[in-house]
Amino acid sequence: MRILLIGGNGFIGVPLTRELLEGGHEISILHRGHADSRKNLRHIEGDRNDLPSCRAAIQAFSPDVIVDLILSSGKQAREAMDLARGTTPRLVALSSQDVYRAWGVLKGTEPGELEPLPITEGSSLRSTSRLYPPEAIRGLQGVFSWVNEDYDKIAVEQAVMTRPEVAGTVLRLPMIYGPGDRLHRFFPIWKRIADGRRSILLADDFAAWRGPRGYVDNVAHAIALATINETAAGRIYNVCEEPCACEVEWQKRIASETGWAGEFVVLPASRTPQHLRFDGNPRQHIVVSSEKIRKELGYTELIDIDEAIRRTISWEEACSPAKVDLEPFDYAAEDQALAGTA
Repeated sequence: MRILLIGGNGFIGVPLTRELLEGGHEISILHRGHADSRKNLRHIEGDRNDLPSCRAAIQAFSPDVIVDLILSSGKQAREAMDLARGTTPRLVALSSQDVYRAWGVLKGTEPGELEPLPITEGSSLRSTSRLYPPEAIRGLQGVFSWVNEDYDKIAVEQAVMTRPEVAGTVLRLPMIYGPGDRLHRFFPIWKRIADGRRSILLADDFAAWRGPRGYVDNVAHAIALATINETAAGRIYNVCEEPCACEVEWQKRIASETGWAGEFVVLPASRTPQHLRFDGNPRQHIVVSSEKIRKELGYTELIDIDEAIRRTISWEEACSPAKVDLEPFDYAAEDQALAGTA
């Protein structure tokens, strides 16, 4: 197949490109001059925010499918679908599981009862278009250059799935970890272990909370399957690991792979320092079912979770994140809380 990747040089794009190339597909990446040096790649230089200027080059490549990894807003998605019309029969779009009402309940933007679990592709979506406040969006923009002020994956999905002349496919992604994770999701526990902490403190509500995760190479594999499989046309899929571990069990699993011999201490939220308290409604868990993509496309993880954790830890160690002020580490406040348990 001839496959065009928009945003194929990034965190997910690199393993996705590798898998598609290994599968014998012809890949072209749309980029802004930061070309991937790997062999057998074609390049189209351009800006995803100015797709009309790239139309001639993309039509000359004549992709069988376009994969847009960096859609942020409904406007961008509509422009991508305009480009796809007359250029390709299919477009695959990456979305997020934050489209679900459960995330709104978690963040306090959705009123009413807790959302029932597990969350499937048919579960309720948010009624509000904005999940994150402006300051949170600005923070994301400092990490991900593709996020814009109109970030809304619900609008992205609506644009992609409502154009009959182009078959859309949407993949709703979880919290993704692995080498290259610019959010450094392993950093808080890795840093405490690297600093020689003998105890790691968790608030009880956060320790019990369950949320969706996925290793980057495995997520890329799911995207590859949806890209090359015609069965995925017109479909929406959740992607995540199962079963969904609670936070304390997840952190214990990470710590075990480092050989750390310390202990986890779980205290009532009221007795933990402010910087360790849960941001949101901890009663709303986000337990997501990925049964649909497993049954329809035969998806299964290529990298087992223990190996995925080991690779992520090795990357975290190698990139020296101790030099990066990713979050406050108020060890004095943590020690004071821990002293109350002695």
